[in-house]
Amino acid sequence: MIVGKAVPRVDAYDKVTGRAKYVDDYFHSDFLVAKVLHSTIANGLVKKIDTSAAEKIPGVVKIVTCFDVPDICFPTAGHPWSTEAAHQDIADRRLLNTRVRFYGDDIAAVIAEDNVAAERALKAITVEYEEYPPIMDVHQAMSPEATVLHEAFPGNVLKHTVFSVGQYEETPDDPDTVMFEGDYAVSPISHCHIENPGSYAYMKGGKIIVVSSTQLPHICRRVCGQALGIDWGKIRVIKPYIGGGFGNKQDILYEPLNAYLCTLVGGRCVQLSVSREETFMCTRTRHAMEFHMKTTVRKSDGRFISRKMLCYSTKGGYASHGHAITANASNEFKQLYSAEKGIISEAYSVFTNHITAGAMRAYGIPQADFALESFMDDMALKLNMDPIDLRLKNCMREGYEDPVTKIRANSDGLYQCLQKGREVFHWDELRKKYANQTGPVRRGVGVACFNYKTGVYPISLETASARIMLNQDGSIQIQMGATEIGQGADTVFCQMAAEVLSLPMDKVYIFSEQDTDVSPYDSAAYASRQTYVSGKAIKKTAESLKRKILEYAAWMLDMKADELDLQHEKIIVRSTGEERLTLEEVAMESCYSMKESNHLSAEETSHCTDNCFSFGATFVEIEVDIPVGKITVLNILNLHDSGTLINPQLAAAQVHGGMGMGIGAATAEQMLYDNKGKLLNGNLLDYKMPTAMDLPDLHELFIENADPTGPFGNKSLGEPPIISQPPAIRNALLHATGVAINKLPLNPQRLFEAFSESGLLKEVI
Repeated sequence: MIVGKAVPRVDAYDKVTGRAKYVDDYFHSDFLVAKVLHSTIANGLVKKIDTSAAEKIPGVVKIVTCFDVPDICFPTAGHPWSTEAAHQDIADRRLLNTRVRFYGDDIAAVIAEDNVAAERALKAITVEYEEYPPIMDVHQAMSPEATVLHEAFPGNVLKHTVFSVGQYEETPDDPDTVMFEGDYAVSPISHCHIENPGSYAYMKGGKIIVVSSTQLPHICRRVCGQALGIDWGKIRVIKPYIGGGFGNKQDILYEPLNAYLCTLVGGRCVQLSVSREETFMCTRTRHAMEFHMKTTVRKSDGRFISRKMLCYSTKGGYASHGHAITANASNEFKQLYSAEKGIISEAYSVFTNHITAGAMRAYGIPQADFALESFMDDMALKLNMDPIDLRLKNCMREGYEDPVTKIRANSDGLYQCLQKGREVFHWDELRKKYANQTGPVRRGVGVACFNYKTGVYPISLETASARIMLNQDGSIQIQMGATEIGQGADTVFCQMAAEVLSLPMDKVYIFSEQDTDVSPYDSAAYASRQTYVSGKAIKKTAESLKRKILEYAAWMLDMKADELDLQHEKIIVRSTGEERLTLEEVAMESCYSMKESNHLSAEETSHCTDNCFSFGATFVEIEVDIPVGKITVLNILNLHDSGTLINPQLAAAQVHGGMGMGIGAATAEQMLYDNKGKLLNGNLLDYKMPTAMDLPDLHELFIENADPTGPFGNKSLGEPPIISQPPAIRNALLHATGVAINKLPLNPQRLFEAFSESGLLKEVI
C-alpha cells in the first residue's frame, strides 16, 4: 500500500538543491523589460498621457498607453469557461484602463532594454486626470451620490442574492425563545506568497508563448486569447515550478498584457515582473466583509428556531471572481448550523475604489466563519451555555443535504471533531480553570468549527485529465494538467498511480511543469479540488493503463486478460498467484516486438459530478496582556475530517501552514488605506505577518472517515486549515476577558480601544 503512507515529496530534492526551475530561472539574458505605469488616483478618468520625454530616454523601446491597446474587455477570474453565457465570468478589464477604479490601476506600459531605462521612463511620463471622490466604503458606494464605477452595475452593486430555507420567523410568539443579534467585520488581507507574479512572453512557431507563475495554465491561455482577440490555440502557456499562490494566482494578472507587449516588438522576449509593492497594490486581496446576524433560540434547550444573515462584501475596483466568493460565504451560514423553522442568507457584492478583491485560500469561508463562530460564542455566553454544547445541539450532522447544490455530509465529522477536540484539549478543565480571572494578564480557551466543500461542482464544471506512459524498464511517466503549487499534489498523484499499478514510488515519475501544448487539460489548482477531482482522473487513467498491460501480457502468454493480474511489478495468474512475466518484460516487448509493437499508454478524462463536505475545528489557548493589548497563542490544535489521508505527512504540513496563516489573519494582518485610496502598508516591512518567533507549537489531529465519493476515500484539505483560527482566538479572548471584539484583526490598537471602552483597562491598571 502506497496510499496512506508518508512518502517523501517527489519534488523535495530538486527544490532543496536549487535544481527546480521557477519562472525567473528560464531566462538569463536577451530579453526586454516591461514595467507598468499605475494610476496615482483611486477614482477618475485618464484624460491625457504625455510620453514624449520618456521616449527620449536611451534604452526605451516602446511605450503603450491606455489609448493604444485593443478595446476588448475580458474576465480575469480563474474559473472554467462555460458555453452558457450565464455561467461566464464578468468581462470588465482591459489590458490598460482609461477609467481608473483604484489607486494603482494599470494605465500605461514601458518596454525597455533594461530595468534602469524602464524605471526612468515611468518617472518621465506625465498624466492628466479627471478625478472623482474616492469611494472607500460599501455603504457610501451604494448611496445615490456615489460615482458609478461600472455603467453595467448601477448603484455599484455587482450582485445581490437572497437565499431562504423553510419559513423564517423573526419573532415567534413563544416565551421560551429569545432573539440575538450581532455585527461582525473582517478586514482585507494580502496573500503574501513567496514568489511574486511574473511572466516572460515571446513568439515562436506562429504562437505567443507565455512562461508564467500561474495556478491555472489552461485558463491563462484562454484568457490571453480573449484579451488579445485571437484564437486560443495561438497562445501557449508554460507553468514551471511556482512559489505559492493561495488564490492570488487564480486570477490572470499580467500575462495578457505581456503577451500583447511581445507582439509590439516583433515577438522578442519580454519580461514583466511584478514587485512586492505592486503585488500588494495591483494584484488581488481577500474580500473585506461586514455581517449582521440574527438567531432565535429556544432558551430551554439551546435549539435554533430561525437564523438570518446580511453580508456586504467589498469587491474593490473590478469584478474578478464576481459574486462567487460572497455567495460562498453566504452558503457557509446556511449550511453549518440548522434551524427548526427557517434560514435567510442575504448578500451584496459592492464595487469600491479598494484594490480588487479576488480568490484567497478558502474562498470567503474564513470571513463568514469568523462572524458565525464569534456569534455562536456570544450567544452561548448570554444563554449561560458551554460553547461546544451549543454547537453540538445545532451543527451539521451526517446525512445533511444542501437544498440547492445537493452536496451531502457523508460523515458525522463535524460532531466528531468537536467531541474529540474537547477530550484531547482538556476543554472542560481549562474552561473552569480560567473562569473568574482578575489581574492584567489572563488566559482563555476558545473553539470554532467549519465545513468546506470539495471542488466547485455543481456550481461550475469539474473536469480533469491525466496521461500515463509505460517506460521500457517497467517504470511509468505521468503528465498532469493539474498544477503543483507547493501543496504536494504531484506526490499524491504519484502515490495514487503507484497504488493502482502496484509499483514502488521509485518507478513512478512525474513532469512537474505544465505546458498547454503538451499537458492534458485540467482546470487548475483551486477549491481544494486536485486530490479529489484530478485524483479521479489519475486513478481512472492508471486503471486504463493496467487493463492495457494485462491485455498485452495475455497476448504474450496466449491467455485471457481477466486470468491475469499485476502485482509488485509482476504479471501473475489470478487463480494461483504464479508469476509469469515481469512488468519490464511486458514493457520491452510492447515497444520493440517485431510482431505486435504497441506502445502502452493511457489518457483519460474524469468529468466529476460528485462533491462532499470536509469538516474541522480549532481549539486554542491564549494569554492576553490587557494593558499592553497583546495576545500570545500558547497552544493550538486543529482537527480535520478530510477523509482518507493519501499522505499523512503532507496533510500535516498543509494544516500547519494554514494554522500560521490563520493566526496572522486573527492577530495582525490588514491592509490600510489613506483617505485618497492609497495603500499605506503595501510592503513586507509595514504589513505585519507572524514569523516563526510568533507561532506556538502547532498540533493537528485527523479523523479519517473515508468518503464514498473520493477516488481513495479522500476529500478536501488544502484550504480548510486556514478557516477557524481567527474566531477560535477571538473566542478565547472573550473567555479570558469577557470583552467581545467583533472585527479582525485583533491587533494591539483594537484590543487597547476595546479594553478602554469596556472599562477593563481601568479596572486592571
